[in-house]
Amino acid sequence: MKHGAGPSRAGEQGRGDLQGGWLHRGWRVLGAAVLLALAACGEPVEPPLTVGMNPWVGYDPLVLARDRSLTDSRQLRVVELPSASETLRHLRNGLLDAAMLTLDETLRLADSGIDVRIVAMLDASDGGDVVMAAPRIASPAQLKGEFIAVEDSAVGALLLQRMLQKAGLTRADVRVTNLEVAQHQAALQAGTVVAAVTYEPLAGSMEVAGYRRIFDSSQIPGEILDVLVVRAEVLQQRPDAVDTLLRAWYAGLHVFQLDTPGAAQSLALGTDLSPKAYETVLRGLVFYSREASERELSGNPAPLVAQASNVATALIDIGLIRRPPRWEQLLDASAMKRLRTGGTAP
Repeated sequence: MKHGAGPSRAGEQGRGDLQGGWLHRGWRVLGAAVLLALAACGEPVEPPLTVGMNPWVGYDPLVLARDRSLTDSRQLRVVELPSASETLRHLRNGLLDAAMLTLDETLRLADSGIDVRIVAMLDASDGGDVVMAAPRIASPAQLKGEFIAVEDSAVGALLLQRMLQKAGLTRADVRVTNLEVAQHQAALQAGTVVAAVTYEPLAGSMEVAGYRRIFDSSQIPGEILDVLVVRAEVLQQRPDAVDTLLRAWYAGLHVFQLDTPGAAQSLALGTDLSPKAYETVLRGLVFYSREASERELSGNPAPLVAQASNVATALIDIGLIRRPPRWEQLLDASAMKRLRTGGTAP
């Protein structure tokens, strides 16, 4: 997804931080890229398109493409930032041309007046975001009057709201404790909360400790999504660079899916995850194919709008955005169509 611009997928640290281990990844950024170079003729060369992300396995196909030289660093610069809040800040300040974000982050960004376009669907959470509870809690309905730990993030708020709705409860029926995700298991063990809104692989650790899964994102399919966004002026002025970014993503995704154990072995290095735990996280994600991504973004209205409108409504209800987005402006399938046809930008 989380992840500054206020609450995000994982508050100030990003869901992908996974208790801070991601910060030791070595940053794997291409270093201080040369933004202005001189060609033989003396004319300045166009700088590489810069795409940012917080460290999260759902974004790692692009990291893999970079690390295995599947893309040209003179055309594309991939920057891993410590949190989604930092990614959003860099995008707002014009330091990034594109970013990998959760749908809710993107809706909040657009609602704040930043002109971006969703150009590709990346993945969907299918069980990777979880509500874990004490053994005595067998169903969400039993949480009435109980304390629930939730990180200050839009994804956490959305998952909590959806769980309560399905249980016939409201937020007023429970006692929400804002707590960083790294503290959730300790709070459960101390008995200060009886449930926590978390994600894999932290949920797996809680399960091993005896806590039970009572709700997860597989019960709200299509609502917790990761997307690729590009600044509107970049898409208009540098479509070829955006096409290069998409080709890099799908080249990395192909290798990622072709040899998942090998990818996990290399990408887990420097994190708090073992390759096995890394693969466990992956099981809670479903990646979009090129065909599915183009299909979701095409048409008027595009198929994505039906699902995304539910997310927008939930964010309005929670108070995280003010109004529904202008979908016809926010969604842009032009780059995906060029990728399919092998065409070039005008």
